[in-house]
Amino acid sequence: MRKKVLVMAGDGIGPEVCREAEKVLKAAAAKAGLELTLEEALVGGAALDATGHPLPEESLVKAKGVDGVLLGAVGGPKWDRQPMDLRPEKGLLALREGLELFANLRPARIYGGMTDASTLKPEVVEDTDLMVVRELTGGIYFGQPRGMGHTDRGREAYNTMRYNEQEIERIARIGFDIAGKRKKRLLSVDKANVLEVSALWREVVTELAPQYPDIQLEHMYVDNAAMQLIRAPKMIDTLVTSNLFGDILSDAAAMLTGSIGMLPSASLGKTHALYEPVHGSAPNIAGLDLANPLAAILSAAMMFRYTFDLPRVDEAINRAVQTVLAEYRTADIAAPGKTTVGCIHMGDLVVQALDKAG
Repeated sequence: MRKKVLVMAGDGIGPEVCREAEKVLKAAAAKAGLELTLEEALVGGAALDATGHPLPEESLVKAKGVDGVLLGAVGGPKWDRQPMDLRPEKGLLALREGLELFANLRPARIYGGMTDASTLKPEVVEDTDLMVVRELTGGIYFGQPRGMGHTDRGREAYNTMRYNEQEIERIARIGFDIAGKRKKRLLSVDKANVLEVSALWREVVTELAPQYPDIQLEHMYVDNAAMQLIRAPKMIDTLVTSNLFGDILSDAAAMLTGSIGMLPSASLGKTHALYEPVHGSAPNIAGLDLANPLAAILSAAMMFRYTFDLPRVDEAINRAVQTVLAEYRTADIAAPGKTTVGCIHMGDLVVQALDKAG
C-alpha cells in the first residue's frame, strides 16, 4: 500500500514537533509495510513571510493531492499587527475550508499514569478517556454577516452564529458513529435555552437518535458541560458540539491530561484529512529543544486509523507513548522520579519503544 503525506510545519515549535512526528510516521509505516512519501508546503506566518499570503495557492493544491496532511502550528507575536485577513491563523482556517474538513476529533486521555501532571486531583482524572467531536466549518467562525464599524455609541463589532440542518446532521452522524465504536454514550452540547441556533441543533440531533438505537444520547448546556468536564470527566465518553463550544471545551479537556502538549486532533472531510496538535506555536520556546512532540506524534497516529485504515498501528503508537511516559517526560509534564528530556530525545524514545514492541 502506498500513501502520500504533506507536512505543513508552520511556525514556532511547529517544525520541531513535526520532525519528531515524521520519525514516528516513517518507523510505524515501515513496520506496517506501508510505502510512505512525504512532501512539504508552507502555511501560516512562514508562508506569509515567503509569499505574502498565509495559505499560498500552491500549498492548497498540494494539500488536495495527498492522502493526509500533518500540520505543526501557526501564528506568533511577529504577525500580530497584520491585517485580519493576512493573519497566520487565517491560513489554517482557509486550509480547513478549502479541504472541506467539517469534523474535528480531539481525544483526551491519561497517558502513562500522568495523573500527577494534571492540576486536578488524581482520583478525578485517572482513567479519563474521552473524545470531543467538534463541527469545524460552520458556526460563528464562518457565519455572515460579520465585521466592525462605528455607531453613535462608538465602535462596534459583530459576528453571526449560523447553522443549517445539513451541517448539524453530518457532524451529529460522526458523533453517533464514533460513540458506537467507544462506550456507546453520546453527549450533545448546546445552549438551547437561549440560542435559536442551539435549539435547532438539539432538534436535529434528537431526530437522528432513533437511527442509532444502541447509542445512549444525552443533551447538556455548554456551561454545565464545562463544569462537568472539570468535576467528573469520566462521565463523558463522546461529546459532539458546535465550532465555538468545541474549541473551548476541547482546550479545557487538554488540561485534564496535564498539558495541552498532549492533545492530538484529526480534522476530517469527505475526501481529505488534516492532523495537527492542538497546542499553539509557542514562539518563546521555539528552537530550544523544549517542546513536547507527543501531541504531534499522537496526531500522526490518528492518521493511521482514520486515513490509512490501520487502527492497530494507531494503537501501537499509543502503547509506545504510554511506555515512554512511564519513565520520561518533557519539561511541560515533568514529574518527580521521571527523567526530563527534550523534544528530539522524546521523539527518539517513542521510535525505540515502537521498534521494541515487535
